[in-house]
Amino acid sequence: MNQSVAKALQLLELFTKEEQKELTLQDISIQANIPKPTAYRLLTTLEKSGFLYKTKSSAHDSRYGLGLRLLELGQLVSERLELRALALPSMEALAKRINEVVHLVIVNQNKAIYIEKVDSTRALRLNTRVGKSAPLHIGSGPKMLLAHLPEQQLNKLLEEASFANRKELIKELERIRTVGYAYSVGEQDRDTTGISYPIFDFTGRVIASLAVSGLSTYFEGDKLLEIKRESEKTAQEISRKLGYRFAE
Repeated sequence: MNQSVAKALQLLELFTKEEQKELTLQDISIQANIPKPTAYRLLTTLEKSGFLYKTKSSAHDSRYGLGLRLLELGQLVSERLELRALALPSMEALAKRINEVVHLVIVNQNKAIYIEKVDSTRALRLNTRVGKSAPLHIGSGPKMLLAHLPEQQLNKLLEEASFANRKELIKELERIRTVGYAYSVGEQDRDTTGISYPIFDFTGRVIASLAVSGLSTYFEGDKLLEIKRESEKTAQEISRKLGYRFAE
């Protein structure tokens, strides 16, 4: 691990004790066993990033405490852990019914992140794993998320990124929003098909996509209809667990 990162994390650890909600520069320097100039430089960086706050009661009495940025990150982690825990039983049941690979995908920093995966019993290796990131315009799961980004964020992303077929992508995103699912063939793995449905939170915001993938030969005819029906039902089931209410 980078030494500066390790030292910064060491400083944050000092504030985890109940009796040390706020510490002075001298306190931190002594407890972390690092020179004051080094401590000050690290503290300034952490303060500017929102990980620490600084109070100053006098010219010679500055104190530091844990900042709100940590609360924001903790909330994100909590939400994602909750989402995985709520979704996994439904994903496992779906994989058992249709015997295809089932993924749970979210957006993070304008990329798609696979946060859960349930494999099928088929001898199939997909280029996906928990923790994998992917561009938002490749694959059914990422595209479902891209289609439901806030308008301002989506427009900015479309303007900044270099897409070979921007007009076609915009049309596809409109179609996804209209029909309610995303469909892709061979975009992440050869000879495979993916189909995805949105997962809503209690506010009606799309916070994840349920993506089902497998060999294209299994995504045809009645089997495809079954996959679509079961996948949509499962995505709705997870959404209901998160407090979303569908119109009757």
